[in-house]
Amino acid sequence: MVKLDRFTLLICASTVSLALLAGCASSPPASQTASGSSGTGSGSGSSSGGGSGTGQPPPAQSSGTVLANLQTSAGWNSWGQGPPNFVDCSPSPCNGFQFSHSPHVSSPSLSGNATKYNLGGPSGTTHWGDVLFSLPVMGQFSTQNLPDSDHTLIPTLHNFTYDAYFYVTDPAITQVLEFDVNMYMNGLGMTWGTQCRIAGGNEWDIWDNVNAHWVPSGVACNPIADGWNHLTIQVQRGSDNSLIYQSITLNGVVANVNATYPPFTVPANWYGVTVNYQMDGNYAQSPNTTYVDNLSLTYS
Repeated sequence: MVKLDRFTLLICASTVSLALLAGCASSPPASQTASGSSGTGSGSGSSSGGGSGTGQPPPAQSSGTVLANLQTSAGWNSWGQGPPNFVDCSPSPCNGFQFSHSPHVSSPSLSGNATKYNLGGPSGTTHWGDVLFSLPVMGQFSTQNLPDSDHTLIPTLHNFTYDAYFYVTDPAITQVLEFDVNMYMNGLGMTWGTQCRIAGGNEWDIWDNVNAHWVPSGVACNPIADGWNHLTIQVQRGSDNSLIYQSITLNGVVANVNATYPPFTVPANWYGVTVNYQMDGNYAQSPNTTYVDNLSLTYS
């Protein structure tokens, strides 16, 4: 199922012309439950270098700017979404979805300043519901004092590292956790979408922008329960604006993904970079809690 509204920017009337609220779509529930595979589809896009394996990661960014402790930042947006159309709704509760996030949590925490994320509850019982949390860090609506109004920063960026610690309280009801970097400029959209199917099959998937579906990576994803998991995702923008998925490192185990996909088309006035965190509910929409700490984005 194609749910492009979960990747697009929200064009608003009057007071706000653009909100960078990009996020990645989850698999259709049928594929989650039947095969544990995260979506199928076809289209005109292409990919290359789709092999994966463990070993040494690609060279780390030799230099770059770090936006640290993003989980504590003001300006996070959140929306509930669910089948069949996965249309955003907010604030919670809405359309049978209930969700929230609470920063400045001292326990469990590594830094003493984690954020707690909730999905489901008495007012959120719609099956297979998701919640998308999105933070605009550069460009329009930047929360990090990086509006880049003269367009001299974002066009120069080619390397991103998403680094975070996440805490799963109950893997049995945690269908999917998703971690994304999104970039928009010159009429092009680039969503480096990476999701860990936990109850949905214990595998990492990556997002095919043109065909708007998840592609299983062949890399296992088995986060520990009731403990902190360290995740590092390295991606690049190629010289032709292609999206390059370099590696996923979970708890010290490196998987070299080495997959490349083309970007998709967006309106010319969309401009910015966002980071996302998303929780996907299960068939029963069981109330679920996760935590994120030490979330950073390194760019160069």
